[in-house]
Amino acid sequence: MLTRLRETLLPASQRRTVEELALELDPETGDVVAKRSAFWAMLVLSAVIASAGVLTDSTATVIGAMIIAPLSTPIMGTALSIVTQRPSKAILRVVGGAGAVVLIGLLFAALLPGVYDLHANSQITGRTSPGLFDLLAALATGLAGAVALARRDVGAVLPGVAIAISLVPPLAVVGVCLGQGAYAMAAGAAVLFASNFLSLVIAGTFVFAVLGYTAAARDSHRRKRRTHLLLGSLLAAMAVPLAANTVFTALTSVWTARVTDAARDWIAVVPGAEVTGVDRQATTIYIHVRTPSDVPPTADLMARLSSEVPAGLQIIVETTAGERIHAGDVG
Repeated sequence: MLTRLRETLLPASQRRTVEELALELDPETGDVVAKRSAFWAMLVLSAVIASAGVLTDSTATVIGAMIIAPLSTPIMGTALSIVTQRPSKAILRVVGGAGAVVLIGLLFAALLPGVYDLHANSQITGRTSPGLFDLLAALATGLAGAVALARRDVGAVLPGVAIAISLVPPLAVVGVCLGQGAYAMAAGAAVLFASNFLSLVIAGTFVFAVLGYTAAARDSHRRKRRTHLLLGSLLAAMAVPLAANTVFTALTSVWTARVTDAARDWIAVVPGAEVTGVDRQATTIYIHVRTPSDVPPTADLMARLSSEVPAGLQIIVETTAGERIHAGDVG
């Protein structure tokens, strides 16, 4: 069955040798100087583009950073070294590269104006509250990337782009949030990166093992098993907070909907008033109201919510005057 799976994933005619993979993925083989200069040049540029894209809330710019980000190479190099038990400095390059991206994000944060609302930026908020689906997506990305790397008939850029989606933008968000003093948000983005990194390494390790690249390392089966157990344990430990956050996000969506309904009933007693939006930041729910006059007593709203949402949620009502003023006729 394993042989059939191997042939399905990678026909023998398209299978790269372990030496070919090592030449591409190991930073200490081949032209080391050229590999090092290419890695750092492209990493710095991708970090600059990602940080700029994050701060301008530009999806297209962030995608541009993903295309040139080189972090996929040392991550898959780490997976290959685990399977083959060959010493590699790939993991050191991942750590150094991650630190460089965070530092560049910090530098960009220093250029921001004094008042900058991180919560209003979808590129940031989308990466500071990771869930279980992010973990599953990273695992699937790692599987696809490893298979593509092992095949001669798939362009090398494809797995790199796929894997970069999970890496450089979260690291840039870590730096930006640290620079703005938003440590909880920075921690969320760091958890996203860490879970993605572990998922990619485990997925790559699995694929390279299935494809038979372990043949030269059968004498170190016990050591490989310990390594796999460690990686699996780390991934499981990472999955717990991600699963908890997924459940919390689902529950808060339900609570937000209930708050919206209650707020609309509450404000309906004021003619011309309306709820323009309800959003959540952590454990605080903001109700945005447009009204031509004073709002009803908030105690009435809280009474409505007492049986609809759990205790501990903070409710903030933000009002905007709905008065219409004729300024005059031009000319």
